[in-house]
Amino acid sequence: MIEKDFNTAKMGVVKLSVASNSALVVFKLIVGLAIGSVSVLSEAIHSGIDLVAAMIAYFAVRSSAQPADKEHHYGHGKFENISGFVEAILIFLAAAWIIYEAVKKFVDPQPIEMIGWGILVMGLSSFVNMAVSHMLFKVGNETDSIAIKADAWHLRTDVYTSMGVMTGLGLIWLIELLWVGHHVHWIDPLAAIIVALMIIKAAYDLTVQSLGDLLDASLPENDNVKIAELIKKQPGVISFKSLRTRKAGHTKFIEFDIIVDAGMSVEQAHNLTDYITGDIEKVLAHSKVTIHIEPCASKCPEECLPNCCTPKKV
Repeated sequence: MIEKDFNTAKMGVVKLSVASNSALVVFKLIVGLAIGSVSVLSEAIHSGIDLVAAMIAYFAVRSSAQPADKEHHYGHGKFENISGFVEAILIFLAAAWIIYEAVKKFVDPQPIEMIGWGILVMGLSSFVNMAVSHMLFKVGNETDSIAIKADAWHLRTDVYTSMGVMTGLGLIWLIELLWVGHHVHWIDPLAAIIVALMIIKAAYDLTVQSLGDLLDASLPENDNVKIAELIKKQPGVISFKSLRTRKAGHTKFIEFDIIVDAGMSVEQAHNLTDYITGDIEKVLAHSKVTIHIEPCASKCPEECLPNCCTPKKV
């Protein structure tokens, strides 16, 4: 999939996420207010946060697609990482509000009317969000977009929490049907608190991932190992050193020095860097590789020794 196709696919699923979340927020608010369920209202807030997240993801995906310019030599990929961090903060705030409202309901429980409507809207929400999150995960993994994967996790969390609220309302309906006059309305705010705790867990994971890229954390260790193996296997490479990796949006930046025979021609060295770059880009998509060439000295520097391999003729 070429870059233009990536951007088209990304924009398409983000627009779908905005549309589906808009509809679910309205439906959940109407039903939650009508039946007086704090757990359904908490899910409306959750979907509202998902809607804001989808809109932020839309902005981030559109902005990150802009090519590098004279002010941003490395492109605009970190718009996606910023969006992931902002989404995480919004989730933490939403969770705090849900817990506050649920505690108030514990102190002053209110009867829930027309429970069937609450069960219906939660079931519908689970179905819609499962389908949309599946599409978001598919495109997010194909394009390695943290903004889209963050949006997908928002919706997938909504699936689980909606099912939890639906289960809580179902228990209230069943218990009060079997034991007439026995009220268990406390299950509703309890379900809301469980929803909030699940949201906090998703927000924490998203914060760790987005901050890691914003702070230029290295690529995962298995990616670094793959890079090292690809460098070592290339004929003409004696050793390598100073491997540095980071990520901005879906773009991976990879830099290192290779040690070659001092008698290697400029043309041979140039071709060698092309071969290594091509191998890395095949294994790690969206990579930007920068290679510095050094001649092999009579005495090997310590940092070269761990990566030294048998010299081979080019």
